Amino acid sequence: MGRRIWRQVAVAVALVGFAFSASAQVADNTPVNTAKYKKAPPWTIGFSNASVSNSWRVTYDEHIKFAIDEAKAKGLIKNFYETNANDDATKQIADIEDLLTKGIDLLIVSPAGEEALTAEVEKVMNKGVPVVMSDRTIMSKNYVTFISVSSDKMAEVQAEWLAKQLNGKGSIVLFTGQAGSSPAEIRLASAKATFAKYPGIKVLDNPQYTGWSPVQAKQMMETLIQKYPKIDGVWVDGMEATGCVEAFLDAGLPVPPITSEDFNKFLKIWKANKLNAMASNNDVKQGYDAVQFAFKVLKGETVPKVYLRANGVYTNENLDKYVRTDLPDDFWTSSMPEVTSRMFK
Repeated sequence: MGRRIWRQVAVAVALVGFAFSASAQVADNTPVNTAKYKKAPPWTIGFSNASVSNSWRVTYDEHIKFAIDEAKAKGLIKNFYETNANDDATKQIADIEDLLTKGIDLLIVSPAGEEALTAEVEKVMNKGVPVVMSDRTIMSKNYVTFISVSSDKMAEVQAEWLAKQLNGKGSIVLFTGQAGSSPAEIRLASAKATFAKYPGIKVLDNPQYTGWSPVQAKQMMETLIQKYPKIDGVWVDGMEATGCVEAFLDAGLPVPPITSEDFNKFLKIWKANKLNAMASNNDVKQGYDAVQFAFKVLKGETVPKVYLRANGVYTNENLDKYVRTDLPDDFWTSSMPEVTSRMFK
């Protein structure tokens, strides 16, 4: 059996039962000594990206590129190589192997699958190339540092809000992103744990994995509306909430309390339709932060094992402060102004 076939088998096996292995995201200020990675600039950096399959990932990617461009202007970067795995863990493993052939000084990884990329990231570390995990993580701690937002807290805040809107009673449906990715699995697990504290809340059907696609979410929501005559609330972990709202509006039904992220299209729909909604965010600025921490590692500076940006919370009280009717639907409110200017001239 060829090496590529074995790799595909390994990834497939890793993905089986993934939902049972998602690990919580908590800040870890344990200092990591990076002196052995210290190297004089200019540096060659590789970025293995899970995908740019939705506007959040595109905006996150633009924050990474902005940080790299800043550093290039200062003469700190010799080469920057980026790969796009198109949400395919097998392809991402091959991408990383290719990046290693380019003599990179450091690798930033946003993995397509938490478990599926574990062995490959460990392999890179064992070769002496430091790895900075960004947005998503792996099943071990064999990396230098991890930069993200707490998916646990994000989902907990959303779920607590929804439970309170329903006074602890009602039938709800759950929507999350890409099966096998750490944000989706961690958020789902956190939401379930939160709703379990409210015995009067009943979860209808299986969780809906949407790939964070509003189009797919709309189709799934239309099916659920037909299947269940009464849906009291909708927990959605991200941007796919727009599709859920559209399904209710197209059916001529009132939109029940619903959660989402700081996606401008959702905020616009929320404001226009006076929804009972809230949002928490997966801050896109973590892309910029990941590059800054990469530089710290290459300078030999101490970094924390896990650094998490704070979650923003959006409610009816502060909606007008964040919704941007002057910007396109794909704008994310946590974006740096400099990146927004680059993206939406």
